[in-house]
Amino acid sequence: MPIKAAAIIGAGIAGLTAALALARHGIASDIFEQADVLTEVGAGLQISPNASRILDTLGVLDKLRAVWLEPEEVRLVSGSSLRPVASVPCGNFARERWGAPYGAVHRATLQKALLEAVKANALCRLHLGRHIDIKNRQALEEITGKEFDLVIGADGVWSKAHAMVPGAPSPLFSGNIAWRFSIPESAAPSLLNKKNVTAFLGPSSHLVCYPIRENAAFNIVAIVSGSSTSRNWGAAGSNVQREQMLHGFSGWNGKILQMLEAQEQASFWPLYQMKAGRWHNGSDTILIGDAAHAMMPFAAQGAAMAIEDAFELAGMLSARSVAETFELYEKRRAPRIARLKQRAAFNQFAYHARGPIRLARDLVLSLRPPQSLAADMDWIYGYRAIG
Repeated sequence: MPIKAAAIIGAGIAGLTAALALARHGIASDIFEQADVLTEVGAGLQISPNASRILDTLGVLDKLRAVWLEPEEVRLVSGSSLRPVASVPCGNFARERWGAPYGAVHRATLQKALLEAVKANALCRLHLGRHIDIKNRQALEEITGKEFDLVIGADGVWSKAHAMVPGAPSPLFSGNIAWRFSIPESAAPSLLNKKNVTAFLGPSSHLVCYPIRENAAFNIVAIVSGSSTSRNWGAAGSNVQREQMLHGFSGWNGKILQMLEAQEQASFWPLYQMKAGRWHNGSDTILIGDAAHAMMPFAAQGAAMAIEDAFELAGMLSARSVAETFELYEKRRAPRIARLKQRAAFNQFAYHARGPIRLARDLVLSLRPPQSLAADMDWIYGYRAIG
């Protein structure tokens, strides 16, 4: 029997998308968020066609299209010579090949669009500032006076909903640090391209840059090897940590090094991924997004997987019992997530290659036309979530 009401833990991209997707099928939801105010976390993100078509279905995409950038290409460039290595076409090509646009936008812009849609939907109710120790469904029902058929844990890597799923995945530090910052377009060096997403590649490090139109700035993420036990994402890195970051880019082009050296306010983000574990408890609680399967950003699919998870889960719940949904959801989602994690690991190896492997990488990529590289992305970008 399909459900009537769900409790959602977390009001990030996964949680808000889940609420809208459930409402599309007439299912009410209460969203519980420990923060008193929803503020931006992170910076820019890429929304690939597999996710943008879902946002379009949920009525959110138009607000993003008004401000986002549709890059002409995703470019791979040498971090030392600045020589182009390869590219994947986007823009109109993406719309024609994958049936939906590829865009770059600030994370806060996406969250705001989702939040406005949730607030405007009578079936969605948001509870902010709920600092609760979630141990079971009854704790949530006491807050609202409602009964819930299901609890959806969408509260990220450090999920409180994990307590409701015996054997849930646990976070594992990846050995990588992301340094995030933005540069106003008026102050950006000429090597930053205003029309494309550019990934600069180098030994044990890489750097991704793309414009955020609504901020008139470039979003930049520099990823290097490092060590950390901190959970304090977004904090300013120490001087020692900044020196470690700069050391990771030694040997890179001087213009890139000058740009990195000038970023005294860059934020420090230890990157965690999830170990294998259970996504649900078999009865009334399921994990989605990063709470279930946080992965490295080397495939730029973290937000997209959260959106896909939420949409497909809602679609299954609209026609099946919770038990049937859990079984079908895991059967459909687990192989895709596993394959994407493998792709992210391969990209890390390729992006951070050094010596003869780097030379072989550049040669192989240079011999492949952009359309051939795009075909490699069909299984990711061409995926049509069932909702």
